[in-house]
Amino acid sequence: MDIAIALVVIAIIVATLVAARAARRKRLLEKYHDEALVNRLIRHVVWQGETEEQLLDSMDRPGGIDSKTLKTKTRVVWKYNRTGTNRYSLRITLEDGVVVGWDSKG
Repeated sequence: MDIAIALVVIAIIVATLVAARAARRKRLLEKYHDEALVNRLIRHVVWQGETEEQLLDSMDRPGGIDSKTLKTKTRVVWKYNRTGTNRYSLRITLEDGVVVGWDSKG
């Protein structure tokens, strides 16, 4: 009996995750109207030219942010996957709200 209950609980969890993933995909398709773009966002692909909003839809909020205002632009580094004190395995650089590069370690 305990195994049956565990299997039911697992099935409910899996069904919930599948429904959440489908709902997220639907929301992104309604927002961007571009299936190729949505596929990139769902796979957490980072590319040059990606907007800040698209990055948020793909990667969510960063664990840390460094910002620098220059004469002609604003440069921001979003940091993900904290590995230690002010250490992150992924740093994505945005200039004026657009991804211009990234550094991934590990």
